Amino acid sequence: MLFKVIGCLFVILSFSACASKTSIDIKQQVALQKEATSIIQQFANTLKPQLKQALQHGGPAYAIETCSKAAPLLTTQLSKQTGWSIKRVSLKARNHHTAIPNSWEKSILQQFNRDQADGKSPSTMQASRIENGTYQFMKAQSVTPVCLLCHGENLKPDVVAALKKYYPQDQARYYKLGQIRGAFSLTKQL
Repeated sequence: MLFKVIGCLFVILSFSACASKTSIDIKQQVALQKEATSIIQQFANTLKPQLKQALQHGGPAYAIETCSKAAPLLTTQLSKQTGWSIKRVSLKARNHHTAIPNSWEKSILQQFNRDQADGKSPSTMQASRIENGTYQFMKAQSVTPVCLLCHGENLKPDVVAALKKYYPQDQARYYKLGQIRGAFSLTKQL
């Protein structure tokens, strides 16, 4: 009798554990990945022209001011339009209100750095998981030549001043071309 009770209890607990997890098939995962990648591209295609225009009109210091306002606004707009939570995270955060990684994001960023040290291209680095009914996706973001104007080693005094004004806790400096600067991190409730 005791074994029957224990057996029934095991079946009930197993069913409850399975029911609490969200499972999706590979086609759904691929579709979610494509959707997340498309949102990242939309973000980049919207922000880059704004930063390019700011650089042309006022230089890197003005681009920092523009980015400090445009990037958070853009993530909010895209989140509302798409139903995804969108942020950029980094091990060396510029914006300490939005760019500090959680434990999973931090482990993925560290893995991206190890993969790059092993010769893997940042353009191919991405990770995803499903946890507690949420799909999470990360894609590495590497340093391009224009990034070095505000994230490089030899910043001009007006750039340093703008960083102190708009990002007083900035750590996102001293990068070299091609290094991983951080990642896009997107989540969606399933």
